[in-house]
Amino acid sequence: MSAGYRCGVAAQTHDRPQLSELTTLRVGGPALDIVNCDDAESLIETIGRLDAAGTAVLLVGGGSNLVIGDDGFDGTVVRINNTGLDWRSDHVVADAGVNWDALVAESVARGFGGLECLSGIPGAAGATPVQNVGAYGVEVGSLLRSVQVLDRRNGALNWIDPGDLDLGYRTSRLKHRSDELVVRLSLRLRDDGLSEPIRYGELARALGIEDGERAPVAQVRETVLALRASKGMVLDPDDHDTWSVGSFFTNPIVPHEYLPKVLTQIVQELGDEATTVPQFPAESGVKLSAGWLIERAGFARGYPDADARARLSTKHTLALTNRGQATCADVIDLARAVREGVHRKFGLWLEPEPILVGCSL
Repeated sequence: MSAGYRCGVAAQTHDRPQLSELTTLRVGGPALDIVNCDDAESLIETIGRLDAAGTAVLLVGGGSNLVIGDDGFDGTVVRINNTGLDWRSDHVVADAGVNWDALVAESVARGFGGLECLSGIPGAAGATPVQNVGAYGVEVGSLLRSVQVLDRRNGALNWIDPGDLDLGYRTSRLKHRSDELVVRLSLRLRDDGLSEPIRYGELARALGIEDGERAPVAQVRETVLALRASKGMVLDPDDHDTWSVGSFFTNPIVPHEYLPKVLTQIVQELGDEATTVPQFPAESGVKLSAGWLIERAGFARGYPDADARARLSTKHTLALTNRGQATCADVIDLARAVREGVHRKFGLWLEPEPILVGCSL
């Protein structure tokens, strides 16, 4: 284990490490201490030691799905930096701290298919099964072979089948709990250099292929990165539209029995424009587009104005962005305004996708 900052409880707040430096949104107050764990063994040992001592622990990987309050975290932050990779003929085993997009890029460079539609997503590999990360028609859950999890209640280290993770739309049994920690994951790969079947219309059109066709993985990765960049969804330190957690809200899933009532309210509010509301089949109902609802509720790209410290991305209304000097309070105020505005207009509550630490909506 390589130690990080060692500030101690007597350190003054301004001398303590700022968590804003560890997140892509770049907000968050101080921590008492930060420990960097550069391999799986040190990660397991460190968590066991801190848990035995009763120390409050915040686990941080890539920091791309965290919103941390301005008061920070009154405990020890453990940075998950284990980066081991084991490539096989039909799968890869990745440590939780591996940079996700670097993993995708290497899989493409090696001629493997499977991960290419998930290009450009920031963060660490270990977070992907927790969130069941997905984009352009592919979810990590469809590629998982197994996930190695540390049970912090008893110290057991087990490989878990994806069927036991309760995977759903941007969720799993691992989300919103800290007693199980992803240490490694195994992902299925194709060895023919071709992508997963393309089932996302925008991507298929950009590739010039039909729905369900496959394409060379390098071409798919390049196209996905271009599409994401056009929406401010590829990290760029010089572009404040990317100082975000990506999509702040998940797309609402409306149960079938409530859909007529919801659509009636949308029609009452929008008239003929409501006939264009994007709808997608979901396991437990119909998925509506959060971005579409946000815009039709009166929140345009760049809301509220160019002088705001936190505002909607100028490229994509689902991203709440830090324009350089925003606090967590600024971001949460903006999130509340958007969420409550959508509810007033359409009767739907949008749910935040990121993990909120020391703050709430």
